[in-house]
Amino acid sequence: MNSLLIPSSSLAPEFNLPTLPQSATGLKALLLGQERVLDAFKLHNAIAGQQLYLADFPGIDRQLIMQALMETIEPLSSAYLVAARPVEKAIQFQWQYEAPLDNQGAIAEKNVSYRYLSGNIRRADLLGRMVQSANGSKYQPGALAQCHYVFICAESLWKREGLWDLVMQILTQKSYQISSHLSPIPLNCKIILIGAGLIYSQVRSEDWQFQRHFSLLAELASELDLTRFKEVQYANWLQAVAQSVEVGLEQSSLAPLFRYSSRLTEHQRRLSLSMLDFAQLMAQAKVYRGKATINAASVEHALEQANYRHNSSEEFSGQSFDDNFINLPTEGAMVGQINGLTVIDAIDHSYGEPARITATVHYGDGEVADIERKSELGGNIHAKGMMILSACLYRIFGRDAPLHLNANIVFEQSYQEIDGDSASLAEYCCLMSAIAEQPIIQSLAITGALDQFGNVQAIGGINEKIEGFFNLCERRGLTGEQGVIMPKSNVLQLNLASKVITAVGKGQFHIFAIEHMDEAVELLMQMPAGVANEDNDFPEDSLYGLVQERLDKLAGNGEEEISLMTRLLAKLGLFRH
Repeated sequence: MNSLLIPSSSLAPEFNLPTLPQSATGLKALLLGQERVLDAFKLHNAIAGQQLYLADFPGIDRQLIMQALMETIEPLSSAYLVAARPVEKAIQFQWQYEAPLDNQGAIAEKNVSYRYLSGNIRRADLLGRMVQSANGSKYQPGALAQCHYVFICAESLWKREGLWDLVMQILTQKSYQISSHLSPIPLNCKIILIGAGLIYSQVRSEDWQFQRHFSLLAELASELDLTRFKEVQYANWLQAVAQSVEVGLEQSSLAPLFRYSSRLTEHQRRLSLSMLDFAQLMAQAKVYRGKATINAASVEHALEQANYRHNSSEEFSGQSFDDNFINLPTEGAMVGQINGLTVIDAIDHSYGEPARITATVHYGDGEVADIERKSELGGNIHAKGMMILSACLYRIFGRDAPLHLNANIVFEQSYQEIDGDSASLAEYCCLMSAIAEQPIIQSLAITGALDQFGNVQAIGGINEKIEGFFNLCERRGLTGEQGVIMPKSNVLQLNLASKVITAVGKGQFHIFAIEHMDEAVELLMQMPAGVANEDNDFPEDSLYGLVQERLDKLAGNGEEEISLMTRLLAKLGLFRH
């Protein structure tokens, strides 16, 4: 058996699924893996004058996180805003925790644990306002006077420049005024800004007042590391999310939920903490099943339908291959042609699409030309990958003398920008085939990035890439010869569809994990790459030996250069047969 083959048992994560608890799970379970947040929240409560910035990510349900954080502190006592008139001084406002006397009265009562302000925030939402009545004016308190904690959407506040400056001023003065005719009201609440981490970085560098007041940063983790936490803790997290959307989990639902979570993180030992993704999936599974609880079948059906609703572009792409509008052979062998793997990223859906890469070589000054780059269809990272490919070529064959070849490499039938370095391994193998005139097996597709020493490095979208090529081969008929060559460093990211795993287990499809480019060329061209001797010469019966022989001819050390000169002289009329 080929030692580079990945067994089917390694193509998806395996979990020790716990038994679901029968009792309801508290919201505190949603803070799983959020040690940074809990530490910062604890300091925020203990240190006066230091406010908190909570950096979240799109998959977070802010309301649930705020509720969970508030559950970590003791119940808060009511506070009362009262007016006092010191001797020969104007009326002053102060906070007290004892209920005011009958003849004293309370201007405002702080009896709400927290409030979240977002959207079109107004000044009155924060400070309150004076309302006229038949008996005179009365203070209608805002969030700062009603709540012990005020969470404010950072994006919303940042858009309102005047309101942003007002909040910074209140934190500096530790008080705020409703009107110029009234004394300031002491600030007696904790303020937490919640928003993207990029906003924190930007504002901290631009606003010295923000840097002074918001010294505490709490970054919400988007993933959970199963080397540090247990599956039972994550099951409790899932149950807390389910309870938030009034869904019950049956024991069988855990397996597809865990697999889906691992797929979101693209890692076999990490799980997603994206509440919204799971809440939406669970609500959809509940509707499909028609019951208050969901099981494995309803979760898998919901995932299939979600993919169906978003994969129209993938289906159109597949039809182009099936109708032979896109030429990409998956059988036989060809010189200077290889099947690469790409990922098409849409806003709401990603899928793998094979790409035919070709290379041609001719006499020249040693340039490896990237046609994608020259046609302005290649991105900067793709250009970097091509430069690394050239460095590998010169490292092996151009140590002692310049190379006398030019090469052109292109993604055939590509009409949009291509970026990333994940095709550099495929392009290298294709170039070796073109130089050595050794055919490449077309039933194998390949992905991987190279470094200058030929090591194969990890790439993104590995699951989509493998499944994209598998789907094409499945539609054409699995032959047992088809497969994918991938970087070994990506194995921990494998989480493939069950039909791919089944086909691999039956030997109908193969997945190879490699660490060096020499392993790739040997698989693709069915011959040893070759090891150079002390004179940097490769064996004649090796691939690199054939490459070296061709390069020597182009350099004028063989019949090819003599033939070239003969043709040139004949054109000039200086040579006759």
